[in-house]
Amino acid sequence: MSADTVKHGDFTGLAKDYAQYRPAYSETVLSAILGLVGKTPGEIDAADVGAGTGIWTRMLARRGLRSVTAVEPNADMRQHGAADPDNGAISWRAGSAEHTSLADGSADLVSMASSFHWADFDVATAEFHRVLRPGGHFIALWNPRLIEANPLLVRIEEHLRALAPDLKRVSSGRSGIAATLTERLWTCPRFDDVVYLEGRHTVDLSVAHYLGAWRSVNDIQVQLGPQRFADFLDFVADLLKRETAVTTTYLTRAWVARRA
Repeated sequence: MSADTVKHGDFTGLAKDYAQYRPAYSETVLSAILGLVGKTPGEIDAADVGAGTGIWTRMLARRGLRSVTAVEPNADMRQHGAADPDNGAISWRAGSAEHTSLADGSADLVSMASSFHWADFDVATAEFHRVLRPGGHFIALWNPRLIEANPLLVRIEEHLRALAPDLKRVSSGRSGIAATLTERLWTCPRFDDVVYLEGRHTVDLSVAHYLGAWRSVNDIQVQLGPQRFADFLDFVADLLKRETAVTTTYLTRAWVARRA
């Protein structure tokens, strides 16, 4: 899919870049989440909803959980996720946050990684309450870049804002739904406890990898349109042409809510 046909919230055509270039999440935050679940990994049945190509899903599976199910509405994303050689014992199915197709009380852990901002909060939390066992946990998490850790990333972000002063990110994990999520979960009658977790990890990305991550972003492509998005990528490529790697710090932010 070319940039002129990218639709808001539709990752069809972006799945290849998403699978290849999107970053992982903090392993330390994952360990803390599993500790809060209160069961050994081999006793945990997990469902990752809005799983995309399975980046977070595979992190769960590698921890030896009893079962891991990936629920993803987009066929292109599911296809790339299921074809990954590291897919292991993950079970893939079509579904959304509002309609997971999962059985009542079938999961100890339901997660949405970099996808909860696309969901209807009230409908989705009702669905997760149905799917979770008593005392089970819902996790919403994101892994935005900590751009202020690298002046190059700050310059790229400033150029993006100059290209589109009215640009509105659906969520970068540091804005949008993340700004009020703690309070919304605390006041949601379907949950009786909320814990916030945060962790950082830094990776050196090749320039090609860094550009590939930008190509996987939906909301920016839609708002810039094909020409401005191409101009933006050209600017980034030119800025980084003398760089051998782009040092990027990722901030994993996770909200863990226990089922009431």
